[in-house]
Amino acid sequence: MDAEQQLHRLLASSGESEVVEFKEAKNGYDFSKLGKYFSALSNEANLKGMPSAWLVFGVKDNLQVVGSQFREAFKDLQSLKKEVADKVSQRLSFIDIHTVLHPDGRVLLFEIPAAPQGLPVTWEGHYYGRDGESLGPLSLEEIERIRGQNRPQDWSAGICPGASLADLSTEAIALARREFATKHPKMAAELPAWSDETFLNKSKLTIQGQITRTAILLLGKPEAAHWLNPASPTISWILKDRDGSERDYQHFSCPLLASADEVYRKIRNLKYRYMSDSSLFPEEVDQYDPFIIREALNNAIAHQDYQLGGKVSVVEFEDGQLCFSNPGAFIPGSVEQVIQADAPESRYRNRFLTDAMVNLNMIDTIGSGIRKMFLIQKNRFFPLPEYQLEQNRVQVTITGRVLDISYARKLAELPNLALDDIILLDRVQKHKSLSDAQVRHLKAQRLIEGRKPNFHISAQVARHSDDLAQYILNRGIDDTHYKRLICELIQQSGSARRSAIDKLLVDKLPDVLDIQQKAHKIKNLLQSLKKQGVIEPKGKLWQMSKG
Repeated sequence: MDAEQQLHRLLASSGESEVVEFKEAKNGYDFSKLGKYFSALSNEANLKGMPSAWLVFGVKDNLQVVGSQFREAFKDLQSLKKEVADKVSQRLSFIDIHTVLHPDGRVLLFEIPAAPQGLPVTWEGHYYGRDGESLGPLSLEEIERIRGQNRPQDWSAGICPGASLADLSTEAIALARREFATKHPKMAAELPAWSDETFLNKSKLTIQGQITRTAILLLGKPEAAHWLNPASPTISWILKDRDGSERDYQHFSCPLLASADEVYRKIRNLKYRYMSDSSLFPEEVDQYDPFIIREALNNAIAHQDYQLGGKVSVVEFEDGQLCFSNPGAFIPGSVEQVIQADAPESRYRNRFLTDAMVNLNMIDTIGSGIRKMFLIQKNRFFPLPEYQLEQNRVQVTITGRVLDISYARKLAELPNLALDDIILLDRVQKHKSLSDAQVRHLKAQRLIEGRKPNFHISAQVARHSDDLAQYILNRGIDDTHYKRLICELIQQSGSARRSAIDKLLVDKLPDVLDIQQKAHKIKNLLQSLKKQGVIEPKGKLWQMSKG
């Protein structure tokens, strides 16, 4: 059904409902209210068993088409998808935004996806719903109804009818026994007396001797992967050069308990030498901390949504980055929430699998894994883990090198800096936007300098260090230097046009200034020299003052 047919169907309906909302929006519409409707309509579509809901601009409540001028520029309209995703849980956004040029005016059809099974949708952390045509908070009963949709089903606990111990790798079982003994030292003495059947039951890999999907996933022979169809028990390792071209790759299948170790050994964990004379930094370290590699990889295995049929990917970049990704929404909602809570999750997608992985010493469930990854990177003065939570995909990128020496120095000199502040400084070094409140907070602590959007990490503390190269590059050299260059140019040429002065200085001014800011800086330098009586204008030329 095309957009015009969809509009005709909506106009022919009985009007607004829990999953359809008409708005006149003749000249514009409040962004916050639009987001609340997104949350409400998405949640209601889930509760009604509908694949999507509709928000329509340019139509009155009485179904009269009046047209809307909301974001008439195509680029502005399309950017709305990202703006909404930034404030919606699981980074959900519109399936599509359809434009219909109706005889009575332009109509916009916002196609909103139903909330994922088990995951009510929030706008800025709040749940919204509908009571008939009214917008309001989603009731507690409705929140729990959505959350309960996935509770009875744990894919990883499913039995594989027909599968037997013969489908499991004897080498993987032996490895599992060793890891179980490490995790449970008090039971290590009695472990050798257990049969394989007893061990698999006690380690929660089987259920009363029946082979589960978890058992096949972690201990199954490669040829036993068919028991998991359409799920793909695959980890793909890919090596890419600095240009993003593939240099090497390898795919790993069952048993993932052993394959995870193989992938770990495949990653080239080179030595990184800190480029600084300062005693604040160690001379060299491994690019990636072993805990971070294993935590990111095992988390991807544990929390993947196997019913989506995807795979775990590990992409290694030669410029010092590791990228782990897996299919499935990020159930906690946001990484910040996990870091601040620093506690076990109340819900898991694959509870049976995660319990087994805990018993085999692959992961823990105390909820501190992600926070520990952040703290390890902080203690190495490296950029913090970068999470991308797209629709039904989680991706985390680990950087194994210093990105900004000012950031590294700040962390070295302020070891007690709060993690929340470090997260904001990490955004600065990655040239990401900050809210006005965040800017005020960092400036109040004198952690950043500069003007929006060209902030850089301040060197107030760094002045105690010998290495100020990065700070000088950002701040620029003293104005006296630039004034001397201007005077030398005028003296050598007798006079100079503004264009010649711009050409001289534009590449010498700090890179954090854009072209307009550099032009303004040069203008101020010229005016300062004029006030000092050093130079004077003559038509379109500048010359040395004769006074």
